[in-house]
Amino acid sequence: MSQDALRDTRFVLQQLLQAPAVLAGLPAHAEVDAALIDQVAEAAHEFADGLLAPLNASGDREGCHLENGSVRAPTGFAWAWSEFVEGGWPLLACHPDDGGQGLPQVVEAVLHEAISAANPGWGMYFGILHGGYACLRAHGSEELKARYLGDLASGKSLVTMALTEPQAGSDLGLCRTRATPRGDGSVVVEGTKIFISGGDHDLTHQIVHLVLARLPDAPAGSRGLSLFLVPKWLPDGTRNAVVVERLEEKMGLHASPTCVLRFDGATGWLVGEPGRGLNAMFVMMNAARINVGLQGVGAAGAALAQAEDYATQRAQGGVPILRHAPVQRLLAQARAWTEGGRMLALWTALRLDQAHAHPDAAERERALREASLLTPIVKALLTDQGFKAVSDCLQVFGGHGYVSEWGIEQRLRDLRVSLLYEGTNEIQALDLWQRRLLPDHAQAFAQLTTRLLQDVASPWAAAATQAAERLLTALRNVMDADVPAGLAAPSALRGCGLVLLAALWARADAAAVGAADDAFHRRKRATAVLFFTQLLPELETLLAQLDALRADPRAAAATLALAAGVTE
Repeated sequence: MSQDALRDTRFVLQQLLQAPAVLAGLPAHAEVDAALIDQVAEAAHEFADGLLAPLNASGDREGCHLENGSVRAPTGFAWAWSEFVEGGWPLLACHPDDGGQGLPQVVEAVLHEAISAANPGWGMYFGILHGGYACLRAHGSEELKARYLGDLASGKSLVTMALTEPQAGSDLGLCRTRATPRGDGSVVVEGTKIFISGGDHDLTHQIVHLVLARLPDAPAGSRGLSLFLVPKWLPDGTRNAVVVERLEEKMGLHASPTCVLRFDGATGWLVGEPGRGLNAMFVMMNAARINVGLQGVGAAGAALAQAEDYATQRAQGGVPILRHAPVQRLLAQARAWTEGGRMLALWTALRLDQAHAHPDAAERERALREASLLTPIVKALLTDQGFKAVSDCLQVFGGHGYVSEWGIEQRLRDLRVSLLYEGTNEIQALDLWQRRLLPDHAQAFAQLTTRLLQDVASPWAAAATQAAERLLTALRNVMDADVPAGLAAPSALRGCGLVLLAALWARADAAAVGAADDAFHRRKRATAVLFFTQLLPELETLLAQLDALRADPRAAAATLALAAGVTE
């Protein structure tokens, strides 16, 4: 990750979000000051750039291999993980009772972005570890926590999230994996799960699989799913009946094994209450979705640093191509999306910290409601735009970007799956519409944007406020017209994302004006101008789409279906 990205992270946390002051109001994090945040951020970037980045290209070329039923990760990956564990990085945001450092999630978010920028394939092993730890801590029995929680916190064990089956993707209610109780409190798990990231590897001895399955006589649908902990190695030291059937051949992330796992009468234990598996799993999924959004930011930031460096050295017409307006446009827009995405992701992580640790119950509830609203936007918008930004940075390289030598094409391949996993971006849009906007007629979103734009001393605050008001009117008109969710949701999510970024860019402009008049802050103000003049106008198109849906929902649905090839 470039020093420019590290400098921008410091700006977002300390000048824009005032994170040290916010954390000072949370008793659990009151001692997390600016100096500590800086120290952790710098060390995270140093680890990622020094140990992980050199393994990125080689890991992609070597890939993972299935040998005698076990997966071997690329050369150097297990060593890097041991160094990561030795440095105490997995313990960063874990509870002190479990040996953790108890730092806030917003600080751990900086680590996730740094790893995503340096080596996304290696980052996949770490990506959901804290989510798995939090799930077990919140819902596991005392016996399971005593047996597995400490090793998950320290990174001596890793975790998987085993949800998807060949016939059950986004509709998890179709899961067929069965769990049959034994008399000793354990269960026998039988079934097949696909697309399991890190389903087997040699980074750690133990792997803890968190598996959705059905108990006997469980009702059909998602309400019949329970969550089970199924370890690779049983307490007596024997290997559990978890079989790696194959490794998927993938477009990218070759350094991360995506496994088909067969639970062939494996032993497991219930986590949480019977029939409430998804409730327990959501602890993992929400954290994972923010981290996926940070994958988009990290990849885009790394690609931007590469492209800017290339543009200063590559000559065209006797001058560096950075002097040409079309190249400047590609880089400037990528910067606006990337830096805006960093603001949005870190703000969401900070709201989650407030949801977990604020001393006032009403504020905890409001913070959780807002973080839940922001999470699908972070996941979908930041991966969409991260992929677009990386593609634009590849464009700067011209033909050199398309070949492997420069490494930019690997970033594009590795990032593409982020639009698909942890719930496709289309699912995120439906979640936002049906669960976050529709139930309260977008009232929470209105309150959030109002508060975000309150007392912002920027000339762009008025434009952001107007954008928020116009979008809110359009959303409520569509709701009142009873437009089907599938039609309205995509435009609604993107519109909400643009409005939130507008508010954040107005605040960033104000923070930059109030800071030193140096090159960094001048560039920040220029990027704010570019966002409002070149990117925010997309909202006009989205408003027109929503208005057309409101005017005649049935005609819009029929037109869409016919254009897509539906003839009946």
